[in-house]
Amino acid sequence: MGMVLAAAGEIWHTAQKREKERELLFVGNQFRLALNRYYRHTPGQARRYPLLLEELLEDPRYPGMHRYLRKIYLDPMTGRTEWGLIRGPGGEIFGIHSLSEDAPLKKSNFRLADRNFEGKTKYSEWIFLSSGK
Repeated sequence: MGMVLAAAGEIWHTAQKREKERELLFVGNQFRLALNRYYRHTPGQARRYPLLLEELLEDPRYPGMHRYLRKIYLDPMTGRTEWGLIRGPGGEIFGIHSLSEDAPLKKSNFRLADRNFEGKTKYSEWIFLSSGK
């Protein structure tokens, strides 16, 4: 009986981890899209990325409400709103990544936008970079 319960627990844990991975891919791509839109909608000629994630919630460059995200999503792997930020030389945010050092179950068969995740050994290596498009 104990072995059956242990096997069932392992199956449940694996299913939960796969669901969190799917959510991380969705949330990461939402941030990627928001960073792309922020960059494209820069007023004037000199395009730029946000300095804070909160600028994706309400763009300070416009007088009215201009949103690219509805909220700062939780990192499904850590359960926190804290993300690793990929910054440029001026402090602007080009991308985000999870702060989790856990090993992913998914190692291949990523969508084209996430093909750089192939073979990565930690969730923190799944970096969702803006393409500037």
